[in-house]
Amino acid sequence: MSEDKAHYPPVDPVSAGLKGRCPRCGEGKLFDGFLSVGDNCANCRLDYSYADAGDGPAVFVILIIGFVVVGLALWMEVTVNPPLWVHFLLWIPLTIVLGLVSLRLIKGVLLTLQYSNKAAEGRLDRE
Repeated sequence: MSEDKAHYPPVDPVSAGLKGRCPRCGEGKLFDGFLSVGDNCANCRLDYSYADAGDGPAVFVILIIGFVVVGLALWMEVTVNPPLWVHFLLWIPLTIVLGLVSLRLIKGVLLTLQYSNKAAEGRLDRE
């Protein structure tokens, strides 16, 4: 990864991750599907085999979206006191949509940060 700096301009890992772009060149696609990571970058041919976010993105999504949705549901219950079916109608679809959208964003950011901080090098050296 040391020769990357000589050939490619610096890429902001957070913006590249949010856009789903390659962490090295910032141009190629990081994802092959909605959440599946591609084999390599179509632009610079960076091998994405280093990319292993594990359960990190899901944990962040559960904690963040859970805090927001539960907080809003409790606020609505205390201030408006709607029937139970209104809670179901509002919070279940909102949780699903926010969860899926933020899962892709957080996974992209974690993978690009993993590359920029060279977090995979230690794992690859042990194998």
